[in-house]
Amino acid sequence: MIVLISVISFAVWMYLIAFHGRFWRSGPVLDAETSSSTAKVAVVVPARNEAESIGRSVGSLLAQDYAGELSVLVVDDNSTDGTGEIAASVGIELGAGGRLTVIQGEPLPAGWSGKLWAVHQGLSHAKAVAADYVLLTDADIEHEAKHISALVSKAERDGLELASEMVRLHCESFAERALIPAFVFFFQMLYPFVWVADPARRVAGAAGGTMLVARTALDRIEGVERIRGRLIDDCALAREIKSTGGRIWLGHAELARSVRVYPSWRDVWKMIARTAYEQLRYSPLMLLGCVLGMGVIYCAPPLLALFAHGSANDGLARGLGILAWLMMAAAFQPTLRRYRRSPLWGAALPCIGLFYLCATVDSALRYYSGRGGGWKSRVYSAE
Repeated sequence: MIVLISVISFAVWMYLIAFHGRFWRSGPVLDAETSSSTAKVAVVVPARNEAESIGRSVGSLLAQDYAGELSVLVVDDNSTDGTGEIAASVGIELGAGGRLTVIQGEPLPAGWSGKLWAVHQGLSHAKAVAADYVLLTDADIEHEAKHISALVSKAERDGLELASEMVRLHCESFAERALIPAFVFFFQMLYPFVWVADPARRVAGAAGGTMLVARTALDRIEGVERIRGRLIDDCALAREIKSTGGRIWLGHAELARSVRVYPSWRDVWKMIARTAYEQLRYSPLMLLGCVLGMGVIYCAPPLLALFAHGSANDGLARGLGILAWLMMAAAFQPTLRRYRRSPLWGAALPCIGLFYLCATVDSALRYYSGRGGGWKSRVYSAE
């Protein structure tokens, strides 16, 4: 049995590195370029209790170096911390005039997630309806001046209906340094970016921090109404667009970053537990498969490498465990370099993977106890 587990673990890592869409490369990256396009762009920013970050986000959007018409729509989703007022004050301070609109969100109706209800209201605004592209971005994202120009250039050059980026996440606290690069690594593994961009493959993914969407695509899929209750809304939107014939692209951002801070491991845990079970389609069988799979792929190699000894078969298992451990550590290196972390974190990936697995199990427990999807004082549970 030990030898069988070691062979499976080794074979899986061989497959992942050689044949799984080169996910480990931590690319592609959107080029910083200026577009001469005059396409109309409306930015929709859903915001609920984002007083700490909304000013930086809106300020960076209003400071964009973009040749075309650009409008920013902040949907204040019933905040209690003055989010909407802060956004409006930034607009006044920067002389935004009609370029900034703060929309007071309507009460959340049944069947909708809060974020998508806010996005829906933004998409229904006249400026978003008249736009050629809509940029969906979060209230904790800060954009470099040429970001929107580069996104539009990419979309127009490649005929994309969705251009999305994994923005650079905040990675300063010890918990972030230990856990955030792995979050990006696992995301790349779930949605290999090369496969996302391949029209011949069904894999569709996106990152909610930056999603430039063609208005024609939004009209074709009825905006976000079809996915109104989804918590992993970015990937759900990507699936809708790709499944109806639209071309999509997913990369890494050098021109946008998240300013949201996760001070402790508990904050990262809650972030994972909020949506992880939806990723498994709320299926106990898929959860069981996840536990077994993560155990064999991440936990088994170091256990075999450290504790398998004695017989000749144990020697083979130990050798394969060491090789699998080395392969996973090597695959993690490009992501660690992106986040300027020590390569030694590669050896810790089994422990980090166990952390994510436990948070995923907790996500299922929260779901069945009626506490699933909790965020910003809202809880989304099974109906």
